[in-house]
Amino acid sequence: MPDRQAGSQTLSRGIRLLEILSAADRNLSIDELAAELEVHRSVAYRLLRTLEDHGLVVRDGAGRIALGAGLAALAAGVSRDLQSAALPELADVADEFGMTCLLAVHNDGHEAVTLVSSAPRQSVAVVSYKPGHRHPITRGGPGKAILLELPESAWPADMTDELRAEIAESRALGFARSSDEVVPSLRSVAVPLVLPDQPLASIAVIHVSLPRPEEEIAARLKTAAKRVQRAYGA
Repeated sequence: MPDRQAGSQTLSRGIRLLEILSAADRNLSIDELAAELEVHRSVAYRLLRTLEDHGLVVRDGAGRIALGAGLAALAAGVSRDLQSAALPELADVADEFGMTCLLAVHNDGHEAVTLVSSAPRQSVAVVSYKPGHRHPITRGGPGKAILLELPESAWPADMTDELRAEIAESRALGFARSSDEVVPSLRSVAVPLVLPDQPLASIAVIHVSLPRPEEEIAARLKTAAKRVQRAYGA
């Protein structure tokens, strides 16, 4: 039993390390990762060596840690049909608005997890939002758009009265929005995406500024959501 518990803890720490790197907006040092994991530097180093061996993390010239290409190979098999259906629509929206467009899905931890994203081909400032990025569904446009379709009985226990009122207003509007909630200075507009045999999802655009009125952007996202549904066979 002790060995099994130790193995489980090691696996959990390795997964958590990948989550920390995914959520970071820069490469991290071993000391920073150890602090985030609340473990000794030597423990973090052993975890990183194993992940490096599998191509899941890499080191830059300064020795800082980033996610590796091996993760892309693993991610390619996740909801492959949904990614194939969504990516052309995300790319069209991204190019039309000059904003990064993404699809996020709801997980069991009440988080919105970016499944796939597309950056505009021509834009002065491109916001990077990597697949695997996650945040609570109570923050940010992608998460709040998922809340619009999630039964209130399934909402997180920490929902404030203020947020409940905001979701009610967003339901009336038909879309969710946010500003400075997940990443400072970023704004987002998002709409729900409901597909058979898939977790609740959302399609969102993110940028430092919105090039058009929120209602116009939301209408375009709803069109994209309908096209994804058709492409997926819903």
